[in-house]
Amino acid sequence: ATTIGEQKQGGIMSFAMETDGRLRMINTKPSGGSGPCHLAVDSKGKFVFTANYGSGSVAALPILADGSLGEPISVMQHSGSSVNPQRQSGPHAHCANLSPDERCLLVCDLGLDKVLVYRVGVAGQALVENDPPFTKLAPGAGPRHLTFSRDGKYVYVVNEMASSVTVLNYDPKHGTLLETQTTSTLPEGYTGNTTCAEIALHPSGKFLYASNRGHDSIAIFKTDQRTGLLKPAGHALTQGGTPRHFALDPSGDWLLAENQASDNVVVFKVNSRTGQLTATGKPVEVPAPVCAVFVSPAK
Repeated sequence: ATTIGEQKQGGIMSFAMETDGRLRMINTKPSGGSGPCHLAVDSKGKFVFTANYGSGSVAALPILADGSLGEPISVMQHSGSSVNPQRQSGPHAHCANLSPDERCLLVCDLGLDKVLVYRVGVAGQALVENDPPFTKLAPGAGPRHLTFSRDGKYVYVVNEMASSVTVLNYDPKHGTLLETQTTSTLPEGYTGNTTCAEIALHPSGKFLYASNRGHDSIAIFKTDQRTGLLKPAGHALTQGGTPRHFALDPSGDWLLAENQASDNVVVFKVNSRTGQLTATGKPVEVPAPVCAVFVSPAK
């Protein structure tokens, strides 16, 4: 297991999972930048990839045979700015996601309004710039996180600052992205102060969800699996403040909304036919929850 130390001098920590479920820290290595906020691990367990929000960079750390981490390699520093002087005066890498075939790493940079693409393992390098190296989104969008469709043909990006989701066609051969749709995550006419946080696709591929912080809701979309396009299907209030993250369980029957500001996790039942969410009425008290991950039992 790996985790992030979101600090000025960022660190990535490696843990061993004991048989009783407890964690034992193995070691810590620098993240290759400041303020790391997201990471991904390849399926072969060779590398950890991390996005450094503070410095606007992405890095790869090798995973050694004993599960410990090596020093960061292939540190890729972003540069530039965008239209919002308060939040986009420089780069802010916000996520690092491997493509389904793990040939590319896609990185949302909120400060640049770009989704950057890196080739993985080319010419002996952990990361190299793709050609073209990025796709530009609307000025002020503030791309935060992304997810792939089940068939890998489409990428869904949640835009933190614009409170929207952008759909892009993905070409795995060339690592290129083409925008086809951008749609709001908010109810029509809503004008309150709010930002987006998390995005996730239902295991069935039929529904997409995105969280709003301020409106404090989960936006629900139906997906056209032939075209990848989205159709808004309503909202579910998270019954708490600032849903910075939410997680769907592997079966797709349940959604856990982590409300950072109200110190609770609210459990929703997912309607498998409509995608709608119904709160179970049994919130769990957790201090400032910001992420939840389902762990498969050891085999």
